[in-house]
Amino acid sequence: MSDRTRLHVGGASPYDVVVGHDVLDELPAMLGPDVRRVALCHSAALPELADRVAVVLGEGVEVLRLPLPDGEAAKTGEVAIDAWERLGAAGFTRSDAVVTVGGGSTTDMGGFIAATWLRGVPVVHVPTTLLAMVDAAVGGKTGMNTGAGKNLVGSFHEPAGVICDLDVLTTLPRAELVAGLGEVVKCGFIADPQILTLVEADPAEARDPRSARLRELVERAVRVKIDVVVDDLEERGGSDGHPGREALNYGHTLAHAVEKGTGYRVRHGEAVALGMVFAAELARLAGRLDDETALRHAPVLESVGLPTRLEDVGVSDLAFEQVLATMRVDKKARGARLRFLVLDGLARPAILSDPEEDVLRAAYDLVRGVSR
Repeated sequence: MSDRTRLHVGGASPYDVVVGHDVLDELPAMLGPDVRRVALCHSAALPELADRVAVVLGEGVEVLRLPLPDGEAAKTGEVAIDAWERLGAAGFTRSDAVVTVGGGSTTDMGGFIAATWLRGVPVVHVPTTLLAMVDAAVGGKTGMNTGAGKNLVGSFHEPAGVICDLDVLTTLPRAELVAGLGEVVKCGFIADPQILTLVEADPAEARDPRSARLRELVERAVRVKIDVVVDDLEERGGSDGHPGREALNYGHTLAHAVEKGTGYRVRHGEAVALGMVFAAELARLAGRLDDETALRHAPVLESVGLPTRLEDVGVSDLAFEQVLATMRVDKKARGARLRFLVLDGLARPAILSDPEEDVLRAAYDLVRGVSR
């Protein structure tokens, strides 16, 4: 058995997240001995890996292949309906299960399919991107997009297990690996500053999928998410004044607006990097965050190749008014009140409600590269 780390997620529906190399053999145990049929929801771009997973499931398990479109194209009502129809035709019951193989969009949609079929069947995630390993696959959030915005439809449905096989990262395009570091760095700012120290000390090694440093970053980021979701699974607010699960949305309000405004051409992790720079400047201008912590954002993100200005991702014409309109339908908004996850200091996440529009505009101008 290869070296592996087992991170336990407690709560009402406990499960394990396994991190390591060559760990796909964990899958049968996570599903349990009674599962005889599995819907294998996999990115259509990953047929070979899906084949490997089907072999790991064993000859005694009937596999229904449900290839999903790659990327955000998977997260539509049409895709969900097609999957439900196929599950119905196959006679899938509550004793059957779903396994997802792919990036964050695949785990989001595969998890949503599992959550909604017969009001919930078991699901095990096999994330294949760094982004999915540290973010989408852990915590039970599922979702799909609508014309109004990203992840506006979804449910909470905790998996039966998550397998983070680091070997798959060696085949990941460099740009996708770098994008995933956006969510890793986010965990450093909201909860575990040692993540920032590890990245700053050797950015090149932080980008190396075979390095012990990247493995430690993955494990630390997963632990941050576990700690937050166990305390606040359904985003109702944490204890002792902590914003709870909303803390994981640091940088996401602007990120989702940028993604929607560019037709999802900008990778999620890249958009989150831009969103963190925006949120840090917003908090600084509002008198909530010290200059040193705010100014730390751009260098650490840039050191691993993440964008800190819209021009870095080839965007120059995304108007503030368009972004503001999208942010108003963000999940953190309450009625007409805009709410942002900001920092009151390093690893001190908090909520900023209804900032003045001129402050919002000034923070956005920084991301646009406009001097004032």
